[in-house]
Amino acid sequence: MDYHALKEDIIEYSKTIGIDKIGFTSASTFEEMKVRLITQQKLNYQSGFEEKDIEKRVNPSLLLDKPKSIISIALAYPSKMKERVVSKKGERRGIFCRASWGTDYHIVLKDRLKKLEDYIQERIPDALCKSMVDTGELVDRAVAQRAGIGWSGKNCAIITPEFGSYVYLGEMITNLPLEPDTPMEDQCGTCNKCIDVCPTGALIQGGQLNAQRCIAFQTQTKGFLAEEFREKLGNRIYGCDTCQTVCPKNKGMDFHNHPEMEPDPEIAKPLLQPLLFISNKEFKEKYGHISGSWRGKKPIQRNAIIALAHFKEEGAIGDLITVMKKDPRPVIRGTAAWALGKIGGDESMTALQTANQQEEDQEVLQEIEDALQRLSHSL
Repeated sequence: MDYHALKEDIIEYSKTIGIDKIGFTSASTFEEMKVRLITQQKLNYQSGFEEKDIEKRVNPSLLLDKPKSIISIALAYPSKMKERVVSKKGERRGIFCRASWGTDYHIVLKDRLKKLEDYIQERIPDALCKSMVDTGELVDRAVAQRAGIGWSGKNCAIITPEFGSYVYLGEMITNLPLEPDTPMEDQCGTCNKCIDVCPTGALIQGGQLNAQRCIAFQTQTKGFLAEEFREKLGNRIYGCDTCQTVCPKNKGMDFHNHPEMEPDPEIAKPLLQPLLFISNKEFKEKYGHISGSWRGKKPIQRNAIIALAHFKEEGAIGDLITVMKKDPRPVIRGTAAWALGKIGGDESMTALQTANQQEEDQEVLQEIEDALQRLSHSL
């Protein structure tokens, strides 16, 4: 078998199925990444969403019998909306991060990888392939870096010369001995913009992230959000793009290569108040196809309440009072109480005083008392 010719054929075929960039690397262990992951674990910098077995994250031979190569793919996604909607008084809007615009990227990349697998197995029926996207065992960025897709930036994203860091990554382990590509040299240089502007200081140093402090991670948690993170959330209801938007390598990068990735502005930047009362069925119908829905509606609703407080949206006071009184979930009731304390006003004060006499959950009571104290000081 002429594996050099096969590699060229795979590259050409990838272009016909909507893969924007493809790279190849060996299936040897990712030793440098192993050291990083052990350090992350010791420092408790992991998010908890990752595969917990570090060996599986760095050793392809634990995932496929006698692997020889890994194929890395990248698909560019949009950084700007073609149609814009404006957040204004009385109609405040939240924002999903760009990586959650359009159809869930797991679905899109798995489709491309399946087509690539089928193509390879048509050519070589006994070829073994194992594909994964994000939630798989391997570290997508480590594979993409070694396969020459881009370099690992100080913002912990893969940055490509062609598309910046606005790319989704996926990979396929195979037992075919395909020639590896050359890794790309780091091009961040002395630039530290992403580290300097990270809202919570989650980027400890170039290439090291404390996921526990990352706004993107915090938007996906389900409990009460710590006070310091509430203040930093702004109108983000899922994810955070700050370390990408400030990156000079992303200047002017905006690609609309894939129709399924195009954002619906009403979903990517939704009105906040309707989110407070959305049912599970409505949430699944409207948001179920995007990656930002994977944790369910509760974190999105909590974040929407915080965003209304960020805007000091007085028009939302009535809705927030209803939520504080009637929502069955303590986290949502307590966050609504906090928001009323931030927005202020006599109506908020009266509602909080009433709730203080009726609420039974201790955490919610604490939020109510803190909100009342805040209002008393402001008056």
